Amino acid sequence: MAQLNASTFDASAFQEATGVSRETLDRLTAYETMLRKWQPKINLVGPSTLPDLWRRHFYDSAQLLPLLPDPARVLVDLGSGAGFPGLVLAILGVHEVHLIESDSRKAAFLREAARVAGAAVTVHNKRIEAVSGLAADVVTARALAPVADLLAWAVPLMGPQRVGLFLKGQALDDELTAAAKSWTMRAERFDSRTDPTGTILRVSGIARV
Repeated sequence: MAQLNASTFDASAFQEATGVSRETLDRLTAYETMLRKWQPKINLVGPSTLPDLWRRHFYDSAQLLPLLPDPARVLVDLGSGAGFPGLVLAILGVHEVHLIESDSRKAAFLREAARVAGAAVTVHNKRIEAVSGLAADVVTARALAPVADLLAWAVPLMGPQRVGLFLKGQALDDELTAAAKSWTMRAERFDSRTDPTGTILRVSGIARV
């Protein structure tokens, strides 16, 4: 997928950047329509990002797809909120996606957005610590918590692969230093294609110190 730094781009630009099919784009557009409908009732995304929704949220999520472990049949998304990145990745073809969101209103939105987009996701309207019985190939999160907290939540939900894929900001170095006090891991960094100050962190081989 290409690096795009334009301040705004639409669904057609998203399709050009990602190579998704017309059918997939239609499903994402249905999701976009639902988000815009619910946004006045629930603060799903920052209001200032609405004019740039396809880059700031949809493309930001889609850029994780080539970084997923192969195969990645089960994905768990922590603190899903408006569905980024988990619901986007489900629409893009990840086989089994679990969205964990403790806010009941946002969980209701996720179920409705998944319905209109034809995405067979499971929405868990619970605190992350209360979810059990999953064996994820990969756990994702965006702008949720420091790395040490993400690992503490993610590891109980992981299968043997133990891969985490987290969209992080400028505090990543400090977060990794703090996490190293409790965790060992292999940490890989990838430049964000939507935010020049952002980094995608892929962690594997995760274990408690």
